[in-house]
Amino acid sequence: MSSLMPTNVSFSMSAFSQRSSATAGHRDGWGVAFFEDNDARIIKETEAADHSACLEFVKHHDFESHVVISHIRNRTQGEISYKNTQPFARELGGRMHVFVHNGDLDMNQLLLWQQHISCSNFLPLGNTDSEYAFCALMNMLAHIWQAGLLPSLRTRYEVVSAFAMEISDFGPANFIYSDGEYLFVYSHKRKQDGRDGYHPPGLHILSRICGPEHRMVQVPGVDTSVTDQTQRVVLVATVPLTDEAWLPMDQGELRVARRGVLVQP
Repeated sequence: MSSLMPTNVSFSMSAFSQRSSATAGHRDGWGVAFFEDNDARIIKETEAADHSACLEFVKHHDFESHVVISHIRNRTQGEISYKNTQPFARELGGRMHVFVHNGDLDMNQLLLWQQHISCSNFLPLGNTDSEYAFCALMNMLAHIWQAGLLPSLRTRYEVVSAFAMEISDFGPANFIYSDGEYLFVYSHKRKQDGRDGYHPPGLHILSRICGPEHRMVQVPGVDTSVTDQTQRVVLVATVPLTDEAWLPMDQGELRVARRGVLVQP
């Protein structure tokens, strides 16, 4: 989520955890990041969401944020452990950067490509393809976040776009990344019900305007506050979460949101 004004977001275990039910298969951990100024409050654990007292804690604490990123894990690489649980975060340029990935990348190809990235300040703590990919992105971004200067959106976009093009050759590469100001969303391909292999769309996107005269339609499992001011929100999810007109993203499409509005780099 990217929103115009800081928004209270709480996750309901009864609904949100359905995406980690025994039938859904996503039972290998979960996490959520709430950006606050240049920092990020990250809460995650290895328990399945439908058995999580920690998620119940999140449900009852209204954390306000312009940017919220959540993830439920279905393990493909790396053991079930805290270090392998998303979201992943690193500091760069005096602010936190947060990343989640949905896919399955060829680790050998990923490691060979990483050898050609000149900067290697960022190293993984775990052994997932997702975190190795994130560290590669951070090493690429390190070249533009220097000397305390704030890189332009266009400069940031070019780096994230180049990263997306590279890792999409290694396997399904849907990801969401934010530096706290901009939310970058890359849709690739994923497993689809009733079809073999991987196919687009990897992600869906929805823009909302809500306020006194625009009552926000609630997402099952995610409660967002409605204020007395007009609020703009961009929501991104693997699959549509409501009956609204979610737009499927094209394979290889990279979109950017800032303060609840989709922007052009």
